[in-house]
Amino acid sequence: MDQSVSTVEGTPLIKPSTTDHPLYDGVVEACRSVHDPEIPVNIYDLGLVYTIEINDQSHVEIAMSLTAPGCPVAGEMPGWVAEAVLGVPGVATTNVNLVWEPQWGMDMMSDEARLELGFM
Repeated sequence: MDQSVSTVEGTPLIKPSTTDHPLYDGVVEACRSVHDPEIPVNIYDLGLVYTIEINDQSHVEIAMSLTAPGCPVAGEMPGWVAEAVLGVPGVATTNVNLVWEPQWGMDMMSDEARLELGFM
């Protein structure tokens, strides 16, 4: 009986973050300092930051999305995030990538964001 699992089946849509790295909490707080100009909630609690990967050289790789592909700050938001993350003591370099899969949805928001926006 073949019990192998397809590499696609069961693969999470969002790659896990490096939550056990000592810089992780600081990077999250840096992401929380960036706001979507149209929504009065930070991008982390909106669920726009999908993955934060931190390697042994303190390079931070971020995969994030926007509320919509036509977001007026689409060209600027990754730079704002990179600037904020580079301000975290210990971060050597960073790269912020916009991704569109999976598509962002309101179900990705934290409870705090939903409360702040009146959805709870």
